[in-house]
Amino acid sequence: MKVLFAEWSSIGKNDLKAAFIAEGHSLVCFPLIIHDGLPVLETADRLCAILNKEVPDIVFSVDYFPVISEVCQKEDIRYISWIYDSPCRELCSVTIVNPCNTVYIFDKTLYREFCHAGITTVRYMPMAANVERLDSMTDHSKLLESYDISFVGSFYVEDPQDTYIDQVMSVLSGYEKGYLSGLMNAQLKIQGYNFVEELLPPVIDELWKILPVQIRPDSIETREYLYAHILNRRITALERLDLLEAIADRHLVDLFTWGKDFSMNYVCNHGPVDYYTEMPLVFKTSRINLNISLRGIRSGIPLRAMDIMGSGGFLLSNFQSDFLDYFVPGEDFVFFENKEDLLQKVDYYLIHEDERNAIAKNGHDKVAGSHTYRHRVREMLAQQEK
Repeated sequence: MKVLFAEWSSIGKNDLKAAFIAEGHSLVCFPLIIHDGLPVLETADRLCAILNKEVPDIVFSVDYFPVISEVCQKEDIRYISWIYDSPCRELCSVTIVNPCNTVYIFDKTLYREFCHAGITTVRYMPMAANVERLDSMTDHSKLLESYDISFVGSFYVEDPQDTYIDQVMSVLSGYEKGYLSGLMNAQLKIQGYNFVEELLPPVIDELWKILPVQIRPDSIETREYLYAHILNRRITALERLDLLEAIADRHLVDLFTWGKDFSMNYVCNHGPVDYYTEMPLVFKTSRINLNISLRGIRSGIPLRAMDIMGSGGFLLSNFQSDFLDYFVPGEDFVFFENKEDLLQKVDYYLIHEDERNAIAKNGHDKVAGSHTYRHRVREMLAQQEK
């Protein structure tokens, strides 16, 4: 099959390209030029030209782009996209129902919402890992040491939009400020169910007045959806800070984050690590790898969790119900229910090395056996042939 791969600086694109080729498909790359999160205006003309020249069987992209769907619909060619961002605002585009589309998302709860809305172009597919590449990475000399407890992730301070909530809170009235503070504090106490979006209506008009957020012309996204995204990032940051601080009261924590200036007692901030060349080595040389999911992910298994297990690392994660469809808690990975449970499990698995190593091996082997990029490419293309 000839695949036109619309590529941009997405995580995992190299692994996906390698998977298509390893599965025997012909690959033609089409560079996307992205500005403010969307392809530039010239994309449609460039895409039409290369489609007419190369005549591929399908067009593929990581994440969904309405302009590609519109061109594919016009040219009568199948468009497959696989979403790893959450939330992905483009899923709210009216183009999502174009018959040329097959859009794969990794969050089963979100997938069910699309199903209930009668949208048949969206399907569920969990994330993956390139275990073959990860297994080949045996040179640990790039890292100076091994680690007891590691966390690779963001505190959401790099993007200007993450300061929006501070601006809003500084000018809100007492009622609205108290309502949002209570909402975030309540969500912090609940795992497995996110209610931020559905509880925003009482304050949405005031939020919109203080800080209006642009709704894209072709989108059906609501104001509540947009502000929930902002709040969920802040809730995630608060949760990550709280949990790391609690662990650091007992153990040294090694942190790998874009926020180079972040500082906390007994947390060693190493700065960012490269996704391909360094991050897997952190997972391999850490006794415990933490996953604290972005709160906007309803039930899906984050890509980070697949990367940890695929690297052979021991995964200690917050609860996400999609895990239970493919992995066994206590055998392939371990999840924590709350802060107290997290602390107990950190203490336990640091000293129970044989049990920890057995769980890490099981998780690795299960990812290798069923959840590689080659598995996903086969599944996606096999469904297109039905």
